Amino acid sequence: MTVLYKANMVRGAEWARFFAERAPDVPFRLWPDIGDPAAVRYLVAWVPPDDIATTFPNLELVFSVGAGVDQFDTTKVPAHIPLVRMLEPGIAETMVEYVTMAVLGLHRDLLDFIGQQKQQVWREIRITPARRRRVGVMGLGQLGQAVLERLKMFGFPLLGWNRSPREIEGVICYAGADALPEFLAQADILVCLLPLTDQTRGILNAELFARLPRGAGLVNVGRGPHLVEADLLAALDSGALSGAVLDVTDPEPLPAGHPFWSHPRILLTPHNASMTTPDTAVDFVLDVIARHRRGEELPGLVDRSRGY
Repeated sequence: MTVLYKANMVRGAEWARFFAERAPDVPFRLWPDIGDPAAVRYLVAWVPPDDIATTFPNLELVFSVGAGVDQFDTTKVPAHIPLVRMLEPGIAETMVEYVTMAVLGLHRDLLDFIGQQKQQVWREIRITPARRRRVGVMGLGQLGQAVLERLKMFGFPLLGWNRSPREIEGVICYAGADALPEFLAQADILVCLLPLTDQTRGILNAELFARLPRGAGLVNVGRGPHLVEADLLAALDSGALSGAVLDVTDPEPLPAGHPFWSHPRILLTPHNASMTTPDTAVDFVLDVIARHRRGEELPGLVDRSRGY
């Protein structure tokens, strides 16, 4: 009953240590040292190897090492093998930290002050109270709900939009395409935490930006292909948007000379808003394996028809 890990090798060594401590009876291997492929029952991967079905004939579960599965070619994972996305708490906590930082940075004019420092300009900017800055989150899954819960403490009026209905205490929630314009019209700071699907690819575009209040801020911590880059640059240059914090791009990393590197209204980070924590991730994987062996419902089970 081997567990095979195929992702970041530095963190993989930590996974191996925690598996040895918590499940010493479960063989754990790091790619490419797969051992007997017929013994591999569980695969934990960022991008799975090709020919999964023939390489690992007895595979029972595939885990994404991240919160999403858009990096997977799910057609290569046989339909009878459950695909599980990572729901360990470390991902949510680090995402909450990042989005809080980004929202507060846009709210408190951080991009302006960075620009002023570079120009050696000392000029105060009048503070807008949090109660007058509306924050909207697109995507109300585990991460979106955790972000909204933390933002409550600052007093922002909070909005949420999701494909399907949600009810969150203290948050005005909208659902479906018909409700999107009303949601956007109220979002002074927009946070994208959507999964990447055929329906959400390119959703952050000129039409969407035009529906936001003029001068709104954008935080994209979903995926790079959610964003139409030329539309963002045009919106920033026209003042339709006042600033953007981007943790994801397409491609990653961006090529040298890309305008995002030097744009004064963009804060760019290298796709590290959240990160799987080996300690708690191992506990999650062991719990899911135990549930699977007992025939119970699996947390994080991916609906392949939806892509998440």
